[in-house]
Amino acid sequence: MPNKINSIIKNSSNPKLIERAFEFAKEAYKDKKRASGENNIEHALRVASILDSMHLDPEVVAAAILHDVLDDLTPMMKNRQYKELEKMFGKLIAFLVERNPEIHKIRYPLLANLTNSKEKSKLSKEKFENLQKMFFALAGDLRVVLIELASRIDNLKTLTGLPPEKQRIYPLETMMIFVPIAEKLSIWELKSQLEDLSFSYLSPEKYQWVQSYIKKEYEERKKYLFSFSKRLKKVLKKERITVLDINWRPKSYWSTYRKLLKYNMDVEKIHDLLALRVIVDNIENCYKTLGIIHKYYKPLSEEIDDYIAKPRPNNYRSLHTTVYSENGEITEIQIRTPEMHKEAEFGVCAHWAYKEDIDLAKDKEKFEFAKEIPILLKTFKIDFFEKQVFVFTPKGDVIILPKNSTPVDFAYAVHSNIGNHCETAKINGKIVHLSQSLKNSDIVEIIVNKRRGPSSDWLKFVKSSLAASSIKKELAKTASPFKISKIPSLIKRKVFEISEKIAKKERAKKLYKAKGPEKAKEIYVTGQKGILVNIAKCCSPKPDDEVSGYLSRFRSIVLHKKSCKNFQKLAKESPDKVIEAHWE
Repeated sequence: MPNKINSIIKNSSNPKLIERAFEFAKEAYKDKKRASGENNIEHALRVASILDSMHLDPEVVAAAILHDVLDDLTPMMKNRQYKELEKMFGKLIAFLVERNPEIHKIRYPLLANLTNSKEKSKLSKEKFENLQKMFFALAGDLRVVLIELASRIDNLKTLTGLPPEKQRIYPLETMMIFVPIAEKLSIWELKSQLEDLSFSYLSPEKYQWVQSYIKKEYEERKKYLFSFSKRLKKVLKKERITVLDINWRPKSYWSTYRKLLKYNMDVEKIHDLLALRVIVDNIENCYKTLGIIHKYYKPLSEEIDDYIAKPRPNNYRSLHTTVYSENGEITEIQIRTPEMHKEAEFGVCAHWAYKEDIDLAKDKEKFEFAKEIPILLKTFKIDFFEKQVFVFTPKGDVIILPKNSTPVDFAYAVHSNIGNHCETAKINGKIVHLSQSLKNSDIVEIIVNKRRGPSSDWLKFVKSSLAASSIKKELAKTASPFKISKIPSLIKRKVFEISEKIAKKERAKKLYKAKGPEKAKEIYVTGQKGILVNIAKCCSPKPDDEVSGYLSRFRSIVLHKKSCKNFQKLAKESPDKVIEAHWE
């Protein structure tokens, strides 16, 4: 541990910040142990070391050292620790650390569903894509993503201390959610490591077979490419093309396995175990080089790609071709400029490197963990989904709604019948008002009552057009027996509102006549009236008593006096079942 932290401090442009982060983390982690038995500080330093090798800003490295300090704390302790972080390290680092426990909430559907052999059928590709979107929304910043990806690499290297079930869930979660995220951000080296490490746990026998195959083929291929590249240099020199560099890199185990599956495990059809990369000085010479290579070596026409004229969605640029050498060997060649190569090789690190005037060629080994990232993420802020909110059903399905949506919007998004008969809602286990705004990763449960219909009041707070149109449609069915389809919608709505007010007054008059002024008072539960409640026999609350509701095990609401000893005991044991209620 001393060597690792000393190395990080030595490399940093702000060593005092790193020292302070290390001392704070040591104290925060002193009682936190990992499944392997080691202290959390060991993991934190390895994560920081990965990000340090990418030459990221000191603030990101410091946040990596601190990234787990808010985990497993009560809300009160977490709030206190967050304020301490903000005081000592500023708002940016506190924010990056605070996001870490939040992004782990995407694990909810995996823990709910991935406990048997049918997990793949339960969580479809679309559901995993929604979880990826939720992750971006919760992260809010590229640096949070980088810290999590680096943390996953270290966690995958130390999974052996976990129970077998978690050893299966964690790599599956990584493969289905975090590998695609790394790919979307074009962070190719991190993606390859996450893939190969996950592959080694999910299919150990296949992984070992591919590993042994690649090792043997790689050595033979390396010898061949060394001699081929020397011949290619001579050809390009003869044609007066200045070659800045020719190099190659091996294909990852997982990528190789996927390609073998595509070709029915025929290893003879895998041509890019080692792809040759030719670096020339400008775009014009990229195309000239491609033409010269085809002049001397016969190409496979179906494997020529121009990613300079048509870059990939992640802004990757290069020319790709596959040719037959003199002795019939099939070779993949990529042609690019130094700028394209920097972006393809170093990705997000290239942007930091441009800013800090780092010599990428000289310090190449410091950038081994990153490849490329789209220019739009240079500001670090991830605001793709700022106008949406991502929430869970109790079963772990992701529901995507407009920002500031409510449980009523959620209910209609699940099913129109659930929306029409929505009575109360629970968010993260606690009953809330139906107008409560939802936040990312909330777990929402709707309690329905078949005798209840939608209220016109809901139109004042719903945000989704689906909910609004469904409510209006249902109100139109019950509001009036007369056909008024040709009346303008504004007049319709006014007629419905007036009809509902008249009906309410009539009900109130009947109640007044039947029970007198005191008993005519209605009970409001979470701000809603007309909800069926049972009066507790132990305290028999009456109008004007201070009351509160309690959700019984039969899911009915029982009304107690707040002073009732039975209620106080129940509230202490199960505070999440306490429901706001009052007379009016």
